[in-house]
Amino acid sequence: MTTNFRDLPILSPALPPETGMEMPVQDLSTPAQRRKAQAMAQAFWRRCLVLGGATGLTGFAAYQMYAVVRLGGVTIIEGAILGLFCLLFAWIAVSFTSGIAGFISMLAQGGLGLGIAADGKLPRLRGRTALLMPTYNEDPERVMAGLQAIYEQIEVVGAIEHFDIFILSDTTNPELFDSEETAFLTLRDRTNGSERIFYRRREKNIERKAGNIADWVRRWGGAYPQMLILDADSLMSGESIVHLAAAMERNPGVGLIQTLPMVVNGTSLFARLQQFAGKTYGPLIAHGIAWWHGSEGNYWGHNAIIRTEAFAQQCGLPHLKGRKPFGGHILSHDFVEAALLRRGGWRVHMVPALDGSYEESPPSLWDLAIRDRRWCQGNLQHAGLLTARGLHWVSRIHFLNGIGSYLAAPLWLLFLLLGVVAAFQAGFVRPDYFPKGLALFPTWPQQDPIRALWLFIGTLCVLLTPKLLAFVVLLVQGERRRGAGGAFRAFLSLILETLLSALLAPVTMINQTGDVISILLGQDSGWKPQTRDGGGVLFRWVARRYALHTVLGMVLAAASYAISTPFALWMAPVTAGLVLAIPLAWFTASSALGVALQRWGILAIPEERRPVDVLVRAATLRAHPRIAGRKLIEG
Repeated sequence: MTTNFRDLPILSPALPPETGMEMPVQDLSTPAQRRKAQAMAQAFWRRCLVLGGATGLTGFAAYQMYAVVRLGGVTIIEGAILGLFCLLFAWIAVSFTSGIAGFISMLAQGGLGLGIAADGKLPRLRGRTALLMPTYNEDPERVMAGLQAIYEQIEVVGAIEHFDIFILSDTTNPELFDSEETAFLTLRDRTNGSERIFYRRREKNIERKAGNIADWVRRWGGAYPQMLILDADSLMSGESIVHLAAAMERNPGVGLIQTLPMVVNGTSLFARLQQFAGKTYGPLIAHGIAWWHGSEGNYWGHNAIIRTEAFAQQCGLPHLKGRKPFGGHILSHDFVEAALLRRGGWRVHMVPALDGSYEESPPSLWDLAIRDRRWCQGNLQHAGLLTARGLHWVSRIHFLNGIGSYLAAPLWLLFLLLGVVAAFQAGFVRPDYFPKGLALFPTWPQQDPIRALWLFIGTLCVLLTPKLLAFVVLLVQGERRRGAGGAFRAFLSLILETLLSALLAPVTMINQTGDVISILLGQDSGWKPQTRDGGGVLFRWVARRYALHTVLGMVLAAASYAISTPFALWMAPVTAGLVLAIPLAWFTASSALGVALQRWGILAIPEERRPVDVLVRAATLRAHPRIAGRKLIEG
């Protein structure tokens, strides 16, 4: 329902006249009407190399694991360990081969396409694009500051007449209503954008963000050939926005173009770890998946441009049968919308080499866990969509990848626990050398420890190689190397990020395992606004939330040491992270520590050492909204 603004002048309505489009709800039990799609000619061979290579690598590792446990026969526990190992190794093998593809793509300076000029020359635009900012109980001044920075950047590149901004509020907090409206009016005043900046608030956030966007399409989508979706923490340069709009105009068969948002503005140590990892490893991962996904790419829900007609035709989301958490409206709508666009014959691309797309990271491990809980439920919900009619097989892989990213946690935990049980059995349970039945020779419980050691080393290499390849690319690309503080500081940052990520990984594993279990038991995650700014958390607060992790780590450490000292050392990366969960969660949430490392040039990213206009402007507006606004108007 549209908000009424009593103080608005008659000539400056909060919303333009409605020019809606039909957006039918899709029937997933029947194939959609499909336009003729033009697929990438080389996609077949690229997928053969990535997926075939991962399959071959998994087969080799599976044989080596079988060779480790086959001596003396495979027990039930060993068989379970072997099966879990194959599943989990296949997961990291695809990341490994895709990372190699990304390494080649980055060295070859790929990752653009769709006619986007690598020299950065801005094209001319013909049509109109709507920038949509869905917001839900967010800080209004913070949101409007980001929008003002984006608006000004589009003005600077001389393309503002081609863009309108819609603030689509689903805010339910009564205390924020007035502040949101005031911030909107102030934004219009500062930018003189009364004809281009609009605001709509729904009284009920039906179907959440997906319903918010769908409401806009049905009411105003007919006036805009394309829409660029932002998030509350999104920032984009004027150049990147113009390139996306022009690419959509010149490629009529494309339904969606996804950028690679870089994590910025981190102050806490945790956020800075995320943004260093995103800037260093993210491009290699994104180049890899873009290289073999081709025109069957995915959508991450923001910092992407979508053809409005295609979205209206194909992306009316149905309600899923059953109760929550699997039934009801679709939570992680972005993956589904990309799949439905491709089902209808529209191409979906990623352009990881296009600069100027930014987002922010949760400031602490706990804030990440809150967001992860919601994402976990949304991705597990996709299990009911795997059999939808007419989907491209790569789209089904996107669903499986999202599901697997959360099921991997309980599978890893089960794998580790079975390893402890197997070791305990070997160390404390007297073997049955002469089982029932005829046997000429005793059955000796044996394993191959040397082969097991080499398999462990090989698995670590598969896990770490993409990181090392990303670091090589960083060293080769001079601007990125200097932006990371130089080769030596970048190497120190790599070591620090790897060590802390390894310690935090078991904590995240337990968090996600708990999420999966609670969702399978029928508990809904709800929808809470994210924390955007860091500042640290109280130690006693952290201690209460991570006490269980610590106890579990102590129990595993004691059991491992009781089995043998070598086994305790092998389990140390897992047990150490759990035992230290409380201090890790506490000090990584510290902004003081994060800022200190920033001063020393550790975990640095190029956007800090060579500031980007849109980031600087947004930060200024957020820190001094009134002063910055007056300077803009007076200047």
